[in-house]
Amino acid sequence: MASKDDHVGIEMVMGGDNNSSVSSKSKGDLKKHMIVFGEKVRRFPGLVWHTVWKVGREDPRIVIHALKVGLSLTLVSLLYLMAPVFKGVGENAIWAVMTVVVVLEFTAGATLCKGLNRGLGTVLAGSLAFLFEYIANECGQVFRAVFIGAAVFIVGAAATYLRFFPYIKKNYDYGVVIFLLTFNLITVSSYRVENVLRIAHERFYTIAIGCGICLFMSLLIFPTWSGEDLHNSTVAKFEGLAKSIEACVNEYFNDQLMEVEVSLEKESEDPIYKGYKTVLDSKSTDEILALYASWEPRHSRHCYRFPWQQYVKLGAVLRQFGYTVVALHGCLQAEIQTPKSVRTLFKDPCIRLAKEITIAVMELANSIKNRRHCSPEILSDHLHEALQDLNTAIKSQPRLFLGSNSNQSTNMLALAAAHARQKQEKDHGVSLTSDKTDSSALLEWKTRRTTEQLKENERKVLRPQLSKIAITSLEFSEALPFAAFASLLVDIVARLDNVIEEVEELGRIACFKEFNPGDEIIDVTCSKQQQDVTQNHLPSHGAD
Repeated sequence: MASKDDHVGIEMVMGGDNNSSVSSKSKGDLKKHMIVFGEKVRRFPGLVWHTVWKVGREDPRIVIHALKVGLSLTLVSLLYLMAPVFKGVGENAIWAVMTVVVVLEFTAGATLCKGLNRGLGTVLAGSLAFLFEYIANECGQVFRAVFIGAAVFIVGAAATYLRFFPYIKKNYDYGVVIFLLTFNLITVSSYRVENVLRIAHERFYTIAIGCGICLFMSLLIFPTWSGEDLHNSTVAKFEGLAKSIEACVNEYFNDQLMEVEVSLEKESEDPIYKGYKTVLDSKSTDEILALYASWEPRHSRHCYRFPWQQYVKLGAVLRQFGYTVVALHGCLQAEIQTPKSVRTLFKDPCIRLAKEITIAVMELANSIKNRRHCSPEILSDHLHEALQDLNTAIKSQPRLFLGSNSNQSTNMLALAAAHARQKQEKDHGVSLTSDKTDSSALLEWKTRRTTEQLKENERKVLRPQLSKIAITSLEFSEALPFAAFASLLVDIVARLDNVIEEVEELGRIACFKEFNPGDEIIDVTCSKQQQDVTQNHLPSHGAD
């Protein structure tokens, strides 16, 4: 018989073996992590170079803007580097560098907006500060401090309140911030500094120099216009929607539709998703571009105020149109799909209708791109014929959509009710076995309550059972997914009228040239590279 010491020895040996195995496993995991980390470090320079090259190739204007910013900072640094200039402006030359960093933006409209806001805010703040300084100097030292404190409080509160006005917040929010900053710097520092007027002059001159360099670079050296970006992005949205509609219908009637499984990781790579994603995410971008475009000079040949806000309205209508395309795309990912044999019956009219819709949307894109009115025949007879063909094809198969058994719903209801009753009786039988030891009064109360719960539970169970039986037993259920798909396709045609009205309104206000018969488009397929470049033209910066 083994002794207690023998058992302890065996446990120690086993524990030592376990510790050694854990230690070896930890070392193996550490070595594996080190190998993975070394591989990432080795690939990092190549990944950085690939990203830099990709961004510059997609939009060369980014490279130009980066060079413009570098050149502007070099020019403004001469205020420090050149001794004669530094003696003239002093240490306040740093304000010119700060102005270039903050004001110089990607587009000319954004630079004008921030530059003029900064200049206007500085001038107003300096003028008001000197007025208060003149009044304070006429009083005693104590009253002067009280007056400065009261002025800072009143002006600060009033300026902050003004920032919440919709018009001020939209157009002059940055200018109000600069006004508040400059006013407080000058007013508060004037209490201790004697030559505050000279400091304010030098600061104003350096800010003006910085703004001047920014405006020169933005307006004269390879300018990038916000209005052109808004115009090109609108064209790209039309082209993306046209591509999504055509690809969605073609994929719906693809033989491999039932085998396709769309995952969330691959959704961003889906060309259909890419087509309408830009439209759905365009609200804030359109509003910012329209705001910046309103600050730009009239560089068109007519020199009139261009209706940039009409582009924003057109974008809102396009988003409503895009929501239907999203629902159409959702039919491809539905849990219940129409069988291939049924879809084949309606393949030709649906593909023809989608092609006509694509032609109409591309005609709208082409008219905006060339700044001309759209064709009077944009809703051609071919589109109406395609709709009529689809309607005829659906009417030719009434049994798929109407069913044949008139008493089918009654039978389903009775079957579902019987199934629910059997399930509840089974559950009730189990619950009664636990009540045999209770008193008679308590048993009577529980029986009455159980009966009421049975009725309620039967109604709750009946609904999901009826839904499940209806899905599996209805004869026309296999055609329901296609009915939803066809309905959305027809709804796209109906919503197309609203889009055409907005495009015609844009052409009327913007004075687009008249349509000529030779302006009709030939190729309805859009260039993917051109669409990607146009989407990358949209700036991501705000007006802060």
